[in-house]
Amino acid sequence: MSDSKKIILIVGGGGREHALAWKIASSPSVSRLYCAPGNGGTATLAGNENVPIAVSAFDEIADFALSKNVDLVVIGPDNPLADGIVDYLEQRGLKCFGPRAAAARLESSKAYAKEKMTAMGVATAGYGVFDNKTEALEYARKNNRARVVKADGLAFGKGVTVCDTIAEVESALAQIFDERAFGEAGDLVLVEDRLAGEELSLFLLCDGKSILELVPCQDHKRRFDKDAGPNTGGMGAYSPVPAYHRYRDAIESDIIEPIRRALANGKLDYKGVLFVGILIEDGKPYTLEFNARFGDPETQTFLPRLKSDLVPALFACCEGTLDQIELEWDSRHSCCVVAAARSYPAGSSKGKPIETGALDEDAILFQAGTALEGGTLVTNGGRVLSVTGLGDTIEAAARKAYDNLTRIRFEDMDYRRDIAGRVIARCQSK
Repeated sequence: MSDSKKIILIVGGGGREHALAWKIASSPSVSRLYCAPGNGGTATLAGNENVPIAVSAFDEIADFALSKNVDLVVIGPDNPLADGIVDYLEQRGLKCFGPRAAAARLESSKAYAKEKMTAMGVATAGYGVFDNKTEALEYARKNNRARVVKADGLAFGKGVTVCDTIAEVESALAQIFDERAFGEAGDLVLVEDRLAGEELSLFLLCDGKSILELVPCQDHKRRFDKDAGPNTGGMGAYSPVPAYHRYRDAIESDIIEPIRRALANGKLDYKGVLFVGILIEDGKPYTLEFNARFGDPETQTFLPRLKSDLVPALFACCEGTLDQIELEWDSRHSCCVVAAARSYPAGSSKGKPIETGALDEDAILFQAGTALEGGTLVTNGGRVLSVTGLGDTIEAAARKAYDNLTRIRFEDMDYRRDIAGRVIARCQSK
């Protein structure tokens, strides 16, 4: 990365992209920022301009980036990565942060990801891959642990069903194969062993030959308190994660080191950020999934803790110089709480005015499903916005997030009341 000021384009319009824009806009190395299409939050971000281009319009994105002499295109969502946006933009002569389509298969095909995990020696749960309901159900009946049903392809974070009974497995398989709830994403199905334990999210920056760890988070995927209801794109998260530090050596040896070796010896060809979803059962870590991009709401959770400039790290991933990057992190805890439409994930909210009060200095509003209409901020999605609080303890961070969230209102606004609740309860019991 040269010393000249950079022009950056972010592709996407969710909470993750707002958080990336918020962080990138603060960089002294950036002269101009664009978001395509962005949202109501990025629309009012100093130094940024929203561009009304869909994430699927690769040719329009390329034309715009070239016309503005964009130095780096940062890809946020999963679908354009799977569809080859990085391949296309690179062919047009643009530099991109994100994996090419072949590497993004680690997220776009769960079966492929499992094959790669096995080949690399990355610890993961037992599984079977099936193209029909009969064989998948027979596998589950013969294996009492096989209670997680996953559509193979991309399903907007909703293609996973964690089941308690064989009847629930049958229902999940019927939804995928008979009802075609996820379309082509359900042509193949994984039936995976259900693990019991604590989950965490780990993000690894990759430059094709080396990795740089970011701080871990713990996401809350279920819609309602006490982890009830359907899986969603994520209802909140916190960082750091005590379980990560407790089992750091095992995570390093069983997951991170095999990925590092695979990059070094060429068995894994990957540039960008690799999300590793981890579950720890009886002290042993297992990889649940890979994602080929920053998480949502994890990005809104860990970026407020990043004291360093993010931009040099993004360029280093593209240029193969990640070993020259060091990141400094705030020692404080963070807690992010997502506010959604009450009908989410089955439904969403559109056009409802949003009232935002003044937030404390150590609380940050990130917008996702929002838009500006005639100067008024309105809802425009299922997960509408989130508030991230910072504090010297996880309890203080959660209290800050919730206190500030009460200053924001929109019709049928709903959110979980127990984000970080388990870890807070453990801290209080000591």
